[in-house]
Amino acid sequence: MFSNPQQGMEAGEVARLRQEGGRWLRARREELGLTQRDLALAIGADYYSFISQIESGRGRVPINQMEAWAAALRMSRREFAKGIMRYYDPLTYSMLFDGESAPALAGDDAPQVGLGDLVERISRLEARLSKD
Repeated sequence: MFSNPQQGMEAGEVARLRQEGGRWLRARREELGLTQRDLALAIGADYYSFISQIESGRGRVPINQMEAWAAALRMSRREFAKGIMRYYDPLTYSMLFDGESAPALAGDDAPQVGLGDLVERISRLEARLSKD
């Protein structure tokens, strides 16, 4: 059984992230000069309104269609999955891509710092302290 990766997040935060993800997808589509209808045809969707729903944040790219979306947007599967994960599952994204920034959560003004960054900072601090 799969759980929602955004479980525990406030509904407004989920909506904001989906909207940002939709803007990311729309920007890529427009960069390629594709219309919503072109993209719908490329991924095998029956209606271009499906693309509109995804781009406006009212839906998500279904996991079983991610490869088709990646191909249609001329991205590698990895590049697409990593990009969309930033918006659909920011906590897992943060764990996997430690030092890379993920979308900030509402109310989180602190910069995102990964475990690798912290270990490196502690090591440098210990080295400085041992010199004194």
